[in-house]
Amino acid sequence: MISLLNYVNPWLVGVALNTFLLGLAWISPKKLLTPTGYFHAWLLGTLIWGTLGWQGYVIVMFYFLVGSFVTRVGMAQKEAEGIAEKRSGARGPENVWGSALTGALCAIGVGLINSGIFSPLPPFSPSPPLPLLLLGYIASFSTKLSDTCASEVGKAYGKSTFLITTFRSVPRGTEGAVSIEGTLAGAVASLALALLGWGVGLIDLLGILWCVLAAFIATNLESAIGATLQPRFNWLTNELVNIINTLIGAIAAIFLALFWSSVVA
Repeated sequence: MISLLNYVNPWLVGVALNTFLLGLAWISPKKLLTPTGYFHAWLLGTLIWGTLGWQGYVIVMFYFLVGSFVTRVGMAQKEAEGIAEKRSGARGPENVWGSALTGALCAIGVGLINSGIFSPLPPFSPSPPLPLLLLGYIASFSTKLSDTCASEVGKAYGKSTFLITTFRSVPRGTEGAVSIEGTLAGAVASLALALLGWGVGLIDLLGILWCVLAAFIATNLESAIGATLQPRFNWLTNELVNIINTLIGAIAAIFLALFWSSVVA
């Protein structure tokens, strides 16, 4: 009975906490989510608390609050230029899962292992799976926050923007465009979230480095995809590109950690 309560309690806490917080957000005059976005954010928040507890939840909240704030930076100017996020930055379900699907899958993996439902066989786990999944979780949100800050700061303050594939000067807001201001903002954002992940005990000090490097790799690859593939395929939406971006970030961080382990072993 005690072990069952220990397993159920985090989920009950997650349900209660997210219902309370999103209830407050619902009646707030400043809308950060669409009506359906609130429900999907509730699902995500409950899942993260149930699998990773308050430590994992802090990461999601930090991403969401900082990402929402930076999206609104220079909003009037970006709307006038036609390069602002739709709905004045309010997140819908497609934004919730485009940003958090990779992280949610990592959290589910942690939950399955901790519950004993899934236990990787030794041949398939050369390194302990839990630290790698937690690293992937932090790296996915470091990558997405880096991408968001790079894009929004670049659109608001980028003095010179160029296409990452050709280095040709292009207008701000062009798919695949990068700027020095945006790149620096993205690097600072990924570092901040990785430091938070270390501060709450989800990754170690080296994990900070892997997350920052992975975010830089993934964000630039995302810009390359935006410059080359996205204009050619209508089905390659921003939300799908975001999923690809965060997946690359998580995989890159895990690969870097495994490679480093093999070198020092």
